[in-house]
Amino acid sequence: MTDASLVARRGSSLPARWKITAWIMLTTLLLLLVVLVTARNLLLRDVDVRANDDITQEADEFRTFAAEGVDPTTTRPFVSVERLLEVYLARQSPSLGEVMIGVVGDTVVGEPRGDVPPALAEDPALLRSTIGTAQPAGVVETSSGQMRWGRVDVNDIGGTGGTLFVAVFTQSGRELVNRTMRTMATVGVVGLILTTGVAYLVAGRILAPVRTVRTVAAEIGETDLTARVPVHGRDDIADLAETFNAMLDRLESAYTTQRQFVDDAGHELRTPITIVRGHLELMSDNPEERRKTLALVDSELGRMGRIVSDLLMLAKAEQPDFVVRKPVDVAQLVLDIESKVQTIGDRQWLLMEVAEGTCPLDAQRVTQAMVQLSANAVGHTEAGSRIRLGSRFDGSGENRIFSLWITDDGPGVRPEDAPLIFERFQRGSPADRTSPTQRSGAGLGLAIVRAIADAHGGSAWVRSVHGEGATFGLDLPAPAALAEILYDDTATKEIS
Repeated sequence: MTDASLVARRGSSLPARWKITAWIMLTTLLLLLVVLVTARNLLLRDVDVRANDDITQEADEFRTFAAEGVDPTTTRPFVSVERLLEVYLARQSPSLGEVMIGVVGDTVVGEPRGDVPPALAEDPALLRSTIGTAQPAGVVETSSGQMRWGRVDVNDIGGTGGTLFVAVFTQSGRELVNRTMRTMATVGVVGLILTTGVAYLVAGRILAPVRTVRTVAAEIGETDLTARVPVHGRDDIADLAETFNAMLDRLESAYTTQRQFVDDAGHELRTPITIVRGHLELMSDNPEERRKTLALVDSELGRMGRIVSDLLMLAKAEQPDFVVRKPVDVAQLVLDIESKVQTIGDRQWLLMEVAEGTCPLDAQRVTQAMVQLSANAVGHTEAGSRIRLGSRFDGSGENRIFSLWITDDGPGVRPEDAPLIFERFQRGSPADRTSPTQRSGAGLGLAIVRAIADAHGGSAWVRSVHGEGATFGLDLPAPAALAEILYDDTATKEIS
């Protein structure tokens, strides 16, 4: 393993499934802590607010009672502050943690109401200090917890002063809050554990296609690129699987093209190399034999060159830029083709039909295909034979087809050969009127024709009755709307 690969492999070795689970667990834990802290603060604040409200309510009720109340024994207003405090305290039912005490001077009137905590019962100075302060209310930390207190001073008609002392110990409320928080924390931990389990399972299901991609990638060998990742759904993972499969398609296509090129080259070049080697090994010193041998060697080398060129052409046909479509005047194209094929052989070339209009295609490739078909026709006919060619538009609108064809009066194509002759190295069955010289091709010409037609999105075809000639042709898509758009774009570029 190289240093670069070691650098690239640095980082956490924790599986992605556990990373996702850990992040979800951490996020949930942080959220749980925020909820618990916020809830505790709100509940403690509620305890304090409720204690303050209780103190305020008792103070207001005592002031009202002192102003409007009457002594139940005389049905007249209270004349003694001590009696006022006794009657009021006797009627009160303090809540949990609440204590009410009446004080006249330094004397506690009656029995304190509520459960008096030890901090207040065992420390009289605490009561004196709160009553003696100038503040009407306050908060004191005691051994029994926080005490929130308030007092109301009142005087009777004789000028004797008294005080109603109201205190709320919030310890019980705080303990209730703590018990509630412990319960919430327990439930939260259980929920966190369940969330972690669910996150682990969900992450596993989400990452399953990724693991499948890894498995497929590991299964791909040097000679087997057929494995594909199953695609389920329409989410990002499905897009990843489709992208990976598309990459494998491209790799398989490139590998197949490369392998076919190597196989074809080895297959077709083996024979001429063997011929050249054999004749060179047997070549004598006789000048005439040497001349014939060198001529044969030159011929075979030329044939090898043509085979290599054809194989390279077929290999290039797999590339996306094999054809470059441009708007072409098809009438002029056919006339150019007709003038070029005149030189291929001594035949009667007859232009039977010429389509008129514009079509988006690669004129050079189409010309190459038609020249190849013309050479094929020449190779299977005698000198002076008639070869007819033409073009036409079939259909209209989006379904319009531009068709080019060439017809000869040669031996034709056998029905069993028709599906095969456009394959590589397929020459068809020998015909009586076809000489060995005429059949010396490698069988790549029609394969090139089909590759050009396929690159245009069209097709190459043959129609023949054996013994009565054959018609070869190309059908190329020529949508009228696309042709007009390309024509307008080209015109705009020329003007600019």
